[in-house]
Amino acid sequence: MKNRVRELRLERNWTQKDLGDRLGMSRQAIIAIENERFDPSLRLAIRMSRLFKKRVEEIFVADDR
Repeated sequence: MKNRVRELRLERNWTQKDLGDRLGMSRQAIIAIENERFDPSLRLAIRMSRLFKKRVEEIFVADDR
């Protein structure tokens, strides 16, 4: 799944650790999401949308793999 997590994180000057701490996850999990090696659960995607103040669809886009 394509995503804008890295872009949105950098706009806020957050490190991967900062974002992980805000979401209760590891830095390694954030890296995996940003590199599109891990698709977050719906619950996590909703938490990210609230944190970034964006709709889920503005953060994640299916890439039809």
